[in-house]
Amino acid sequence: MASDTALHDGRGRSQAWLRGPWALILGTLLLVLVCWTLVVPPPAALRSLWTWTPALLRGLWANIQISVLAMALGTAVGLVIGALLLTPNRVLRGAAGLWVQAFRNAPVLVLVYFTTYVFPFELALLRWTVPFPDWVKVVLGLALPASANVAEIFRGAIQSIPSAQWEAAQSLALRRRQVFRLIVLPQCLRRMLPPWMNLYASITMSTSLASLVGVHDVVDTAQVASNTVARTDFTILVYFTLLVLFFAYCYPIARATRALERRHERH
Repeated sequence: MASDTALHDGRGRSQAWLRGPWALILGTLLLVLVCWTLVVPPPAALRSLWTWTPALLRGLWANIQISVLAMALGTAVGLVIGALLLTPNRVLRGAAGLWVQAFRNAPVLVLVYFTTYVFPFELALLRWTVPFPDWVKVVLGLALPASANVAEIFRGAIQSIPSAQWEAAQSLALRRRQVFRLIVLPQCLRRMLPPWMNLYASITMSTSLASLVGVHDVVDTAQVASNTVARTDFTILVYFTLLVLFFAYCYPIARATRALERRHERH
């Protein structure tokens, strides 16, 4: 009996290990090994990659900046739209619902092209002319779907709060604003954070579209590097490096999201 229990515990630990992050890391290493075996980059390609690595990292930093700004703007607008989705005014609620449906179901690439060409390249303010750079237009293009998704996340979080909590708080003579600030909002933040982080990871990966409208990001840097070196093995290596860079940035976000979800399930 003891041996069976020990065997069962050992199998449970092995299965838990296979379901944990080490399984994904091991799978990634095996994939890298297979790719490395099939296409072994010669020393010249590795030296070229080492030369272009600082430029690739600077390009990735541009993508991160775009994603942070787009998510910040999208969150601010999305919270307002989400509040309008819950308003008793039918006109405002209908306008907010139209915003959500339009930008949640529109392709991100179309929105990026839309904001790139609908806004002028410079703005005339009195006697001054202010440039409107392409990276700002990309931020606006990514903020539109982000705002629609944040609005839905906020609406779902508010509606997930049991109505009994509102009634119990009102029975304690708390005002509606106090109920929202002290009871509802803290719970909403905990419930909103995991899907919000997933959305941010998705927006970060969508920043790779910025190179299509002339923004000098990590993808554009990879294209310049590939055209400059003009070697097929280096082209394969540099784009594989892009996969590794995006994975290294987004995977910790995914793991943190899963951890928050498990913590929320326990509570």
